[in-house]
Amino acid sequence: MSCQHSVNPEFTPITYPDTKTVDTIDQYFDVQVADPYRWLEDDRSEETAAWVTAQNKATFGHLDEIPFREALKSRLTELWNYEKVTAPFIEGDYTYFYKNNGLQNQYVLYRYKTGESADQAEVFLDPNTFKEDGTISLGGVSFSENGGYVAYSISEGGSDWRKVLVMDTQKKKLVGDTIVDVKFSGLSWRGNNGFYYSSYDKPKGSELSEKTDRHKLYYHQLGTDQKDDLLVFGGDPDKKFRYVGGGVTEDERYLVVSASNATSGNQLYIMDLQQPELGFVTIMAEANSDTSVIDTQGTTLYMATNLNAPNKRVVKTDFSHPTPEHWTDVIPEKENVLSVGTAGNYLFAEYMVDAISKVYQYDFEGTEIRQIDLPGLGSAGGFRAKKTDRELYYSFTNYTTPGSVYKMDIDSGDSSLFIAPSISFNPENYTSEQVFYSSKDGTTVPMIITYKKGLKRDGKNPTILYGYGGFNISLTPSFSILNAVWLEQGGVYAVPNIRGGGEYGKTWHKAGTQMQKQNVFDDFISAAEYLIDNDYTSSDYLAVRGGSNGGLLVGAVMTQRPDLMRVALPAVGVLDMLRYHTFTAGAGWGYDYGTAQDSPEMFEYLLGYSPVHNVKPGVAYPATLVTTGDHDDRVVPAHSFKFAAELQSKQGGDAPVLIRIETDAGHGAGTPVSKTIEQYADIFGFTLFHMGYRVLPESVGDNLKT
Repeated sequence: MSCQHSVNPEFTPITYPDTKTVDTIDQYFDVQVADPYRWLEDDRSEETAAWVTAQNKATFGHLDEIPFREALKSRLTELWNYEKVTAPFIEGDYTYFYKNNGLQNQYVLYRYKTGESADQAEVFLDPNTFKEDGTISLGGVSFSENGGYVAYSISEGGSDWRKVLVMDTQKKKLVGDTIVDVKFSGLSWRGNNGFYYSSYDKPKGSELSEKTDRHKLYYHQLGTDQKDDLLVFGGDPDKKFRYVGGGVTEDERYLVVSASNATSGNQLYIMDLQQPELGFVTIMAEANSDTSVIDTQGTTLYMATNLNAPNKRVVKTDFSHPTPEHWTDVIPEKENVLSVGTAGNYLFAEYMVDAISKVYQYDFEGTEIRQIDLPGLGSAGGFRAKKTDRELYYSFTNYTTPGSVYKMDIDSGDSSLFIAPSISFNPENYTSEQVFYSSKDGTTVPMIITYKKGLKRDGKNPTILYGYGGFNISLTPSFSILNAVWLEQGGVYAVPNIRGGGEYGKTWHKAGTQMQKQNVFDDFISAAEYLIDNDYTSSDYLAVRGGSNGGLLVGAVMTQRPDLMRVALPAVGVLDMLRYHTFTAGAGWGYDYGTAQDSPEMFEYLLGYSPVHNVKPGVAYPATLVTTGDHDDRVVPAHSFKFAAELQSKQGGDAPVLIRIETDAGHGAGTPVSKTIEQYADIFGFTLFHMGYRVLPESVGDNLKT
């Protein structure tokens, strides 16, 4: 079948919808910058809606020509259709867990009486009943101290704006306390009487695009109206925070509040709820570190911090003097990045060693008890439980191993397999290898490359290079049904751990921020060159993909090096770097990006790589499928709209540049399974089609378990 390949695919010529231009000019210092597609930022206009409809018509008209699109959809559906169960947790008299029977759009929350058989589990909360098409999803769930009440958030159409509902868990009936206009919020109960949540002032304009920058923490007392909720933090008119979160410690004694104006660094405050009249005590007055309270024992506070420790450490101090000069180390900083959880009166320290998990158990004096014996090389998570628990459940996965749940005896450290999925994909047929390559400036960067065993390194393997590179986020190995279908086609899947991420701590993160952002793009370009130089693939068979900040990565790389790849797949991307901070909570990303108003130098730097502003007329850009959602209020779809319009007006080659706009979908979280399957059948179909394939590269039947 792989012989049925043409490097110059034929398809019906695409007529792009007309996109009008306007004479909008912005002044940045002494430079004028045109913004001809500014009108597409108005998500409430009929003109924008008509443009979306026309673009989707052109895009789906082209996608309909792909001969194996339905076969990919069928295989994605088949492989997705297996039972998925999460780790259980105890609240009150019940044990709860999430389960998806296979193709349900949303996971269902089940429960059974603790001590009884899980076979007796009943449906507790089924978000699939919220709306027939699955576009209302379940968000955070928080139980009261005795488990008698649960507060849960829902998202409609993928929006970050949420509603919070409260249910009596014994009667399984709503109690009428519905909270609206909640955004970027946890839910934390104080006893059984009420809970804390965060939200912004209601925007005067569009909820999906208007700037939001005054986040506040509220307390809701059960049985009262939301208008009477107590403003706890963030109400000072002289101080506004973009991100505020609050939570009650497990012993119910303290309320801890984190406040920040960026996605990195936070101020930290604590209140003794036994003496609330004393107000908040400051732990961190400056937002020059990421610091959080992870546990309390009496008046002793335990915190995780990267203050003077880029890879993080665990410290302790007394509530009476909580500021940094009084901290003492419990687990000092080490050479690898630390994340820490607590369970059964122990600390569990997970270290990233070249993006691979290693986990150690400590007591609260900082004495190492043991290293946890993990099932293999990959990503482990979930080392958290209540102080009274004697067992915990953790997950393990890698690029070829579907996520499994293990049960561990906290005192002995012994683990046993608790849940393993039964899936029609044989991991033994595939392998992952980690390589290290040099970026443009000589920095060594790791990359994990996954493919079918027996791969011929002849430069002709369809390859997806996936990246992110920002916000201190680490890409660690994890299984994906979507990627499994790609691997079945003989595809290569490569993930480099580029700068801007958190794989090597704060230093690695900062090396990919603001006026060092080009390092991120150079790392990704060097990853592509490594794959090509070592014959995993070639430019004719390479696709680059990333979402959100990764969408920026793809947009920047494809405009800087359009010759490097055959296909570009920017998803929900931050693509207008001069105006990103003017939408919703975008200004909070300034730590990573800087803003065009900061200085002439910062403006010039952003203008130099902003994808929307670096599409050049007459350049042959790769086949491009931009994807976004009409309800994305994290990275507003105007970024993608303007980028697609620029590409369509200036494309100098024959490859199509299209945009696929999902309706009733947001930034990604909570997207129904049905929509996800359709989207990836289109993405993989588009990718293979424009690499020249007319049939699928390999028979999926050869990859099934016998």
